[in-house]
Amino acid sequence: MRHWCVLLTTLIAAPTSAWGDGLPLRPPKNGGVYVVAHRGAHNGIPENSLAAYQKAIDLGCDFIEIDLRTTKDGKFVSMHNREIDAYIEGATGLVAEFTLAELRALDIGKRVAPEWEGTRIPTFEEILDLCKGKIGIYLDLKSGPIEELAELIEERGMEHDVLWYISSGRVKKLREVCPECIAMPDPGAEKGLPRLLERVKPRVVAAVWRHYSPSFVEKCHAAGAIVIVDESDPDCWEDAVAWGSDGVQTDHPEAFIEFLKQRAGSASE
Repeated sequence: MRHWCVLLTTLIAAPTSAWGDGLPLRPPKNGGVYVVAHRGAHNGIPENSLAAYQKAIDLGCDFIEIDLRTTKDGKFVSMHNREIDAYIEGATGLVAEFTLAELRALDIGKRVAPEWEGTRIPTFEEILDLCKGKIGIYLDLKSGPIEELAELIEERGMEHDVLWYISSGRVKKLREVCPECIAMPDPGAEKGLPRLLERVKPRVVAAVWRHYSPSFVEKCHAAGAIVIVDESDPDCWEDAVAWGSDGVQTDHPEAFIEFLKQRAGSASE
């Protein structure tokens, strides 16, 4: 989910929160707003790599956004595009056409910089193990069976550490197989939000900036949900925070954290 500012409504577990009661999420680390590193902190680092995810941890982000796909032999890997073409020099094809072993033999770092040569496509299990106890996961499920993914999460006791960006139609299945897991559907245009809030009753809502507004946030909060936004550029940060957004997904997590710190400092003066 990209190219637009997307607000992710996130619930704060603090008991003083009028709309976050009962959501078992850690409070934001920076200025009261969740920082979601899109594809990890990948400036100068291969995106959707363990290195990019580790960088986000080091920066103090609250969540990493990962894109999850299924290999030919039913394994789960993190890669945004359906094809490998944009990531691998001299190789083409769909992720779903390769086995895990074949994908792991490919180098996703060489195209970025010489120092990243040898970087491999990470599995979902590796990502979970890296992030456990350190950072949350914003799971953009491109393809894969919910049951098997939920099992991997439950094995590690990470049900409250993963936000599932899935369609509203798949929320019921997620709740059946993993009642403690946190779904985060996106209504699309704001006109679809009341129906989503009434029928699905999500605790976290995702939205894209072109569909976003102060009233979008107000409706979510009134229904007991929180919101996270995926920005297209830093120009939307001021509005996103001013409108009461609970989280922002960004390609510039380090700069956004600094923005939040400066904003908090100005407010306290």
